[in-house]
Amino acid sequence: MDDYTDKIGDHLNDILEKNIDAQKGFDRATEHTDSIALQTYFKTRSQERAGFVTALKSELNKYGEKFSDSGSAAANVHRGWMDFKSIFSSDDDESMLEECIRGEKNALKEYDEALKPGELPESTADLLRTQREKIQAGLNKIKSMEDLH
Repeated sequence: MDDYTDKIGDHLNDILEKNIDAQKGFDRATEHTDSIALQTYFKTRSQERAGFVTALKSELNKYGEKFSDSGSAAANVHRGWMDFKSIFSSDDDESMLEECIRGEKNALKEYDEALKPGELPESTADLLRTQREKIQAGLNKIKSMEDLH
């Protein structure tokens, strides 16, 4: 495939925005826990997502696609909700873990949709597969952490 179609460019921009949102969400989650283990997990995921953002922008740029430097409006509302929920929740860490698990599951679905056979240049498919594997590994880890809370 020589060029990205509008559909591919739009879909990758959606993934880019969601990774920006995830990075900000993990940063916010770090601020709302006193657990060193969770702070470490959230910081690591935030840094990982920052790397995803850089790689996705580079990939889009390589194919002449424009990209957004901000997350979605819906995510800003969600982060505000997480702030509100953390103030009134009796178990902040468990609530944040649940939200992170939900977000990571949604991210996997988004990557699966983008990785449908035959739609992507191989370099983009490889990038997305690698990022998806890291998200899955992070999800597996956070699920095990949830069992401890």
